[in-house]
Amino acid sequence: MTALSSPQHGPGTPERRDGAGAAGTTRDHTPRAGGGHRPEIDGLRAVAVLLVAAYHVWFGRVSGGVDVFLLLTGFLITGSLVRASERGGIRYGAFLGRLAVRLVPTAVLVIAAALVGARLLLPETLWQESAGQALASALYHLNWQLALDSADYLARDETTGPFQHFWSLSIQGQFYLLWPVVIGAAVWWATRRASARRGEAESGTAQRTASARRGVFAVLTGVFVLSLAYSVHITRTDQAWAYFDTGARLWEFALGGLLALALPWLNPPRVLRLLLGWAGLAALVLCGVLLQVSTVFPGYAALWPTLAAAAVVVAGTTGSPWGADRLLTLRPLRYLGSLSYALYLWHWPVLVFYLAATDRTLASPLGGAAVLALSVVLAAVTTPVADRATDFGRGGGKLRAPALALACLLPLLLTAGTWSARMEAEQRNLEQQLADPKRYPGAPALDDGGHGEYADPVRPDPAHAAETDLPVTYDDGCNQDTAGTDVIVCEYGTDDPERTIALVGGSHAAHWFPALEELAEDHGWRLLNIVKGACLFTDAPQTYKGEPYTACAEWNDGVMAELADLRPDAVFTTGTTTSLDTSAGYGEEQVVEGYPDRWRQLGELGIEVVAVRDTPRPGFDVPECLAGSGPEGCTSEPGDSMADTSPLAEVELPEHVSTLDLTDQFCEPGVCRPVVGNVLVHWDGGHVTASYMRTLVPALEERLLAATGW
Repeated sequence: MTALSSPQHGPGTPERRDGAGAAGTTRDHTPRAGGGHRPEIDGLRAVAVLLVAAYHVWFGRVSGGVDVFLLLTGFLITGSLVRASERGGIRYGAFLGRLAVRLVPTAVLVIAAALVGARLLLPETLWQESAGQALASALYHLNWQLALDSADYLARDETTGPFQHFWSLSIQGQFYLLWPVVIGAAVWWATRRASARRGEAESGTAQRTASARRGVFAVLTGVFVLSLAYSVHITRTDQAWAYFDTGARLWEFALGGLLALALPWLNPPRVLRLLLGWAGLAALVLCGVLLQVSTVFPGYAALWPTLAAAAVVVAGTTGSPWGADRLLTLRPLRYLGSLSYALYLWHWPVLVFYLAATDRTLASPLGGAAVLALSVVLAAVTTPVADRATDFGRGGGKLRAPALALACLLPLLLTAGTWSARMEAEQRNLEQQLADPKRYPGAPALDDGGHGEYADPVRPDPAHAAETDLPVTYDDGCNQDTAGTDVIVCEYGTDDPERTIALVGGSHAAHWFPALEELAEDHGWRLLNIVKGACLFTDAPQTYKGEPYTACAEWNDGVMAELADLRPDAVFTTGTTTSLDTSAGYGEEQVVEGYPDRWRQLGELGIEVVAVRDTPRPGFDVPECLAGSGPEGCTSEPGDSMADTSPLAEVELPEHVSTLDLTDQFCEPGVCRPVVGNVLVHWDGGHVTASYMRTLVPALEERLLAATGW
């Protein structure tokens, strides 16, 4: 299955309809009072969650709905907490207990179902990640796990798991822990300050209430300004991290809180309210169409959907048959709004499993409709279950609600934790097997005049090698993709190096990283990884999929500027290639135009060059071939992709350029096998597995040191 774009929306807290609880809703239908039930908000939530699902299912992109839900959560929770403080104080434990019993049962049901679905429908390579993300989702810290993993959910060449939409709910969970403290501290500070100015006797209830609200407004204004400024900065410098950063999202909750406090004084004329309602609704619908939400949020661009939602809230209930609220208060929309929490939770795993089963990247029109219909049905079934749990948790003393939430969580945590631990143990066992040179010698088996026996299971597993056996730089986010132009430099090895070597080039340079990393650790070197997909390290024009590869040219210029600043001792890069255009198949192996010129430029900077001959390419997908036949049926010849003599030997090179040729570490005379020494050589049609590269360390070390004189 191929990847989805990231679910980037959260439905907020399911609203209670009994007049109590965190949402602070009542049966009072006076919208300007600020604390009454707002029927148009139910419809607004329905519109937001439908946009979320539709954009995910049919368009593979995002709509900005997370910002609407964060704003509404801040609006409802702030109003509830302020009113609670006015009634005698915020009871922190009771507040969290009510939230837990309302949120946890539905979340646990969805997480448990998604775990089962992951086990049955997703590749084995995603099982451990799914178990870990299930645990993080249940404990409301998935956003930080994804941020630390440098997750990029727009990468559609990777498989997406069924839990990643929980990141926004994790941010909301952290908000619930923080906000009572913020509101309580603001109320305490404001009332103490007011009492000190006027004297306790002169401070009546109304004055204390007004002072408290002014204090909360001031504090939330500070949170809004600081968080928005931080969000703009971090979005500009590290957008992938910013997307999951709670601090970069707090301003949206704060904006909702400011709206709740200001709403009683916001009573524009009816005509203006009509305009605000429709303008806000239209802006919300168009946000995902006109903005690339996933690449520019959550900085100042997120003001678009949040202010659009705020406009709808300010418009309120106009009573006009022409108002947007007339649409938003229709019974079907209000019903969907009541299901928005469960509908959001269900739609993403249902979509992921549908795409996995059909091997699609986007749903078909009918398939997408089926995904939405099933999600609505599941939401309609599970929401009453959660409501009954809420009703049960409200009675029977202060401990019943948290005890019920804990009783739901513990079996899930135990199951997911056990599954994750088991898979980690299996991974450690695999690593121990690969570390045994007698069972898995890899390239050294060729030194004995053969290719080793196929006595043990091939490692890594060919079916999963493309996901599990790549250089660690891919997981670290250190390899630039084909579209990007920024020069990403990641450092490995020692902090106090004797030498610094930079690995520079495209993916055929990148697959040398595992061997170079081991050498760097053994010799006390620093290794710099500077790699971009399908981009050769040359100043000559290049093409990608038949089109001019301008992003590569810009990146190459940036690399030269970076190397001029870093001044490594040497650059390790590919010296030949057999494919100049990824859309045109293989060409004759050659030294690429512009390679020697680029190397001369490095020499002028005092940087040595180690040019390694390209690795043999089978010309077919090796794991796919092995799945259909044995290793003996998946061989190729060196001449299929390599010249008889290395083209590097036929080019006049400057003295500072050393050349390496390790073809004999991949092929026997006349034949290149898919498995050498029980280790899989290629994870596709041309890229070498990290496991096999590590078996090249002795040969690479000997030849690199001899060539450079190090």
